[in-house]
Amino acid sequence: MLPGSSPQRSALAIYVGRIREFTRTDWLVYLAWVGMMLGLVLSTGGFLLAGHMHGVTWPTEAWLVPAGALVFTIAIAIDTIGHRTVYKEVLRGGEQLVHHVTIACGVSSVVLLVLAYEHPVLAIPAGVLTVLSFIYSLIDEAFHWRRYTSHRSDPVEMWSHVGIFVGHGIMMAAWWRCYQLGYPGVRETLAAAF
Repeated sequence: MLPGSSPQRSALAIYVGRIREFTRTDWLVYLAWVGMMLGLVLSTGGFLLAGHMHGVTWPTEAWLVPAGALVFTIAIAIDTIGHRTVYKEVLRGGEQLVHHVTIACGVSSVVLLVLAYEHPVLAIPAGVLTVLSFIYSLIDEAFHWRRYTSHRSDPVEMWSHVGIFVGHGIMMAAWWRCYQLGYPGVRETLAAAF
């Protein structure tokens, strides 16, 4: 059945409705994680808009950074609801550690890729961490598929992971392309807007 069909929408409503089960700690974790990713969307998109308002013409790849980050943010906003509720106990095993490693590698890769603007040597560890974030995402998928095939997971969680891969992939591929192009427009935006 397709993601937009009625039973799928019902499953999404049930999945998202679990947010009512959140404890105070769940809300803090959820808002910190989703808020950090939303901050990435707003900061990258805001930077591009600031440059655009000052006459900077960005390559299309630059606009794909906040677009990919937005897809990623929406997907993790959905996925994390299940992680903080119905799958909370299951994640306490090795899967939780895989999530932490994936997040640490992903966040570090973005920070180092930004710093590589002024310190190009940092692109090397940024590249390693980018690759590791995808490798650990694949390891995480093995956990999810094992649960799904044994009927201990649902299609909403699996579709949210498709969104996570698509969003993260678009964001990082575009970011790396901008780096390869020499971060065109960044210098002009920094000089004009900041």
